[in-house]
Amino acid sequence: MATLRQLEYLVAIVDEGSFTRAAEALNVTQPGLSHQFQALEREVGGPLLERLPRGVRLTPAGRSMLPHARAALAEAGRATISARRAVGASTGELHIATLYSVSSGVLPTVLGRWRHKYPGMRIRLFEHRRDDTMAQAMTAGQADVAVGPLPEHWEGTARHIGTEEFLVVTRSDDPAALSGRASEVRLADLAEREWVLFTPDSGLSDILERACASAGFVPRAAVRTEQATSAIGYAAAGLGPALVPANTIPPHFAGTFLRPEPPVRRQLAGYTRTSPDPVTSSFLEILTEPGLLMPRHVARRLRAAERGPRHL
Repeated sequence: MATLRQLEYLVAIVDEGSFTRAAEALNVTQPGLSHQFQALEREVGGPLLERLPRGVRLTPAGRSMLPHARAALAEAGRATISARRAVGASTGELHIATLYSVSSGVLPTVLGRWRHKYPGMRIRLFEHRRDDTMAQAMTAGQADVAVGPLPEHWEGTARHIGTEEFLVVTRSDDPAALSGRASEVRLADLAEREWVLFTPDSGLSDILERACASAGFVPRAAVRTEQATSAIGYAAAGLGPALVPANTIPPHFAGTFLRPEPPVRRQLAGYTRTSPDPVTSSFLEILTEPGLLMPRHVARRLRAAERGPRHL
């Protein structure tokens, strides 16, 4: 059976690009590293790396083994942290994987509450543009817990957070806010507008494009951005409507926000690869507290808009 040390050598050789640099990075002798790596290849029954004149290249077997090696090393590191937490250690580091939009919208409140409970704990965030790449990173052992859409067929622990609602944001005097119901807008009525869109590598881009496709049109770009917070600012400045999670809209927002018709929603969850330790469980409990996905200031303005007047 492969040892953690052998897996560490495999990862180091790949990351450093050579046996020599890997040995230097790990502060071991190159003959010792080579001997252990050869033992690993004998264990799996074939070569894991192809030695090239200027570096190394993974074989199919190596490509298959590498993500599992990274995950095993990450899990081994967290095993020590988890054990310290279980015996009551009040210091350490919680690793959280999340999406950029969730990081700016949901997590500030959650982490504020959690840090109040564990003031000695540090937090390390791994922010992702898309939920599929985040799921892959979690499978590889990147973080203790992930916050975002739950991957299909996830085998670890998961806690449902709730339904995140998306809103159309515009400038305060936008015609869309002055027609029909004061709190809603039909996406089809915005088909001829130029939009504040997201960059193609952003998961928010997929959500907007699917919503517009369901309404029968392809949105045209006035500007593209990667961040929901930037999109909100551009929309309020009059560049065009934007579709963003309600929890990313700041208090005292100067523009207007409207519920799209049909509604645009996303289910969020907190999930882990293995059974969570007490500290991670505490974080998951805070995630499920009510009121995180729809801030009070947003809900209050939507209710007021339903009653009128239109200008708030």
